Amino acid sequence: MFERAGRLVYRGRWTLLVLSLAVALLVAPLGMELFGRMADGGFEDPRADSTTAARWNDDWYGGHAPDVVVLYHHPTVKARDPRYRKAVHDALRALPAAHVEALATYWTTGSKLMVSEDGRSTYALVTLKGDKQAGYAAVEDRLRRATNLQVSIGGPVPLLKELNDQTAADLARAEAISMPVLLVLLVVVFGSLVAAGLPLLVGAFAVLGALVLLRLLTEVTEVSVFSLNVVTMLGLGLAVDYSLFVLKAFREEIAAGATSEQAVVRTMATAGRTVAFSGLTVATALLGLLVFPQMFLRSIGLGAAAVVLVAMGAALVVLPAALGVLGRRVNALRLTPDLGTGGRGGGVWHAVASSVMRRPVLYLVAVAAVLVALAAPFLHVTFGNVDHRVLPAGSESRRVAEIVDRDFGRNSMAAVDVHVLVERSFTEAPARPGPLGQGHAAISAVTPVTPDDADPLAARLRRLPHVTGVDVAGLSQDNGAVRLAVRYDVDPMSAEAQRLVTAIRTLSPPEPNVRRVVVGGPTAAQMDLMDSLAGRLPWMALVVGSVTAVLLFAAFRSVVLPVKALLMNALSIGASLGVIVWAFQDGHLASVLTFTSTGTVEATVTVLILAVVFGLSMDYELFLLSRVRAEWLRTGDNTAAVAAGLQQTGGVITSAALLLLVVIGAFSTAGITVVKLLGVGLFVAIVVDATLVRALLVPATMRLMGGANWWLPRPLRALHRRVDLHEPGGSAGSRGTPALPLPAPAPPAPVPAPRGHSCDEGGRARPKGEGGPRWERISRERDRVVRATPDGAGWTWVEVDR
Repeated sequence: MFERAGRLVYRGRWTLLVLSLAVALLVAPLGMELFGRMADGGFEDPRADSTTAARWNDDWYGGHAPDVVVLYHHPTVKARDPRYRKAVHDALRALPAAHVEALATYWTTGSKLMVSEDGRSTYALVTLKGDKQAGYAAVEDRLRRATNLQVSIGGPVPLLKELNDQTAADLARAEAISMPVLLVLLVVVFGSLVAAGLPLLVGAFAVLGALVLLRLLTEVTEVSVFSLNVVTMLGLGLAVDYSLFVLKAFREEIAAGATSEQAVVRTMATAGRTVAFSGLTVATALLGLLVFPQMFLRSIGLGAAAVVLVAMGAALVVLPAALGVLGRRVNALRLTPDLGTGGRGGGVWHAVASSVMRRPVLYLVAVAAVLVALAAPFLHVTFGNVDHRVLPAGSESRRVAEIVDRDFGRNSMAAVDVHVLVERSFTEAPARPGPLGQGHAAISAVTPVTPDDADPLAARLRRLPHVTGVDVAGLSQDNGAVRLAVRYDVDPMSAEAQRLVTAIRTLSPPEPNVRRVVVGGPTAAQMDLMDSLAGRLPWMALVVGSVTAVLLFAAFRSVVLPVKALLMNALSIGASLGVIVWAFQDGHLASVLTFTSTGTVEATVTVLILAVVFGLSMDYELFLLSRVRAEWLRTGDNTAAVAAGLQQTGGVITSAALLLLVVIGAFSTAGITVVKLLGVGLFVAIVVDATLVRALLVPATMRLMGGANWWLPRPLRALHRRVDLHEPGGSAGSRGTPALPLPAPAPPAPVPAPRGHSCDEGGRARPKGEGGPRWERISRERDRVVRATPDGAGWTWVEVDR
């Protein structure tokens, strides 16, 4: 299948390149429209009680949820001074009614909570109409024109604007940092400026694809503002990674004397096959995020999976087409000696492979101990939520939120919302009784709702631990509801606050006049989020694990290797999450990475890291096992296959990991803490995976398992043969090059079987056991082909599927 794809790409190389360039130019303006269309938040479960409470706040209580918080301050004059009131109200009256829905100040509400403890600061709440971002842009300048007062602006809409601006700046900075460094490293790896530029070309296609795909997603669903950096980082990193493997294989084919067409075809059949399986595996892990109801996870899952497939497609279509055009000119503009990315002979990877094969138990125990130690901090993880502290310390929106929280009533904007739905009774007989549907409604009026209806419940709430006050915050006659604001004296994310919410939700027996109580607010939202994530995480693990296992079975014709790969990935994920807790929750990297430690780790970002790390870890697993599998098919010797696979892929995996680390490291400089957290998690996971896990732990484990690595039950062999995804049997040296079939070859002479092997019907040696490579009888579906031996000294017959 991949050989046929390679021939099609080569034959249509010019057409594919022209079409790819034309499409890129046409869709580029669409991608640029993404900025400003993304949404803040998205961390809540839409079906949770806390989300319902937040929606009722907006819809039921006359006033609307504020979009802008305008903070006023005077160094000497206090808010009770009439001059203070006049300055604030004069500024607010100048706002255009076309953009402003509602206003609230200390003087219009009489709320003492809207005046700071020193009396010299107050804030106004502004609700906007229609397009919030456009409305804010229209009124921002006028909001700052209060006479003789210091004005700062925060709230949800300004916060989103700052997030959008910060995201765009972070993206530009990350690309400015990573692109030159990537170019230098690629020149060092390949020696040629032309070869070094090709992965960056594929990366540019992936970044553009990320922007366009996210822009299209905004037409059908909300897209998180945090998704841009995440999706772009993955697209650029994996595009460079995949291009490295394809480019290396093509250059080796050219060096071995193949024509441009042969090189493209053989590259697609080997490196292309591995890239395809890798892309599908990574995309599967990311699509696992769709099992969660949170918009943040769903939008990133969709966008990231799509951009991974774009990166894979560019590496399998655009890059081979360009290589077909360039041919041997891929090595043009040589600047340095070609250091390569691995080799067949000695060197450091030969030494590493030899050492691991001699002492597998020692390496297994030592590496496992290191990974467990790295994962240990995760045992004391505390999950929190995303708030204003994700922005840099100098952000105006963040500063306003911190001042309100510090200088005004404790948790004045983070109260527990308690919505009391009152059981109302009929008050009078209908004035004009008559049949329903004939102009008369035989339904009596009901008693109006008053704050008194919630007094018994409010009295019980005041007696709960840490409660400092219970106020009536809203009344809805249409819906028969009273909204209570429960204020407390502990941190909203603390265990005490969570126990308070639990106590409110479990108050019993309910008041006789109350039909339902719904609890919301930041603490309740965090608790509902954790319940939602915990309930969906096993389903994500089941779906992603099952699909990944099937893909690995199709790739490697084994039922043992998929299980081993899943276990290895669990170790990489554990190490990454442990370092995140140490760095962010415990704050050990706060000064280095310039962020504010909140003492917690955001739960949804942790799930995102789990999915992305799983996909990236499986990426390198596929590259290593593909080479080991090819050697196993050629020799039937598990130890030799593992050693040769590690020796031949160690350099290229290390180079690919280094390039990916450059991209992730550049994005880790982002000003948004969520992106920093994700970047650090991925950075650690890749370092651990490319060094400890793939270079040492996986080879040691496979060495100890021996031929059991390749065990496949008899019923599954026929199933695997029906799928046209087989790898080319045997390989020409380290390249894994599929040989061209020769016409009507004579059968090879029998070869004596080595110890531990048996012979097939033709007298040729084959390994013992169910898992070893077998030579079946020649049929209409199979051919005999000639391949070079690994040392290049001779030739051998090998049978392959047609």
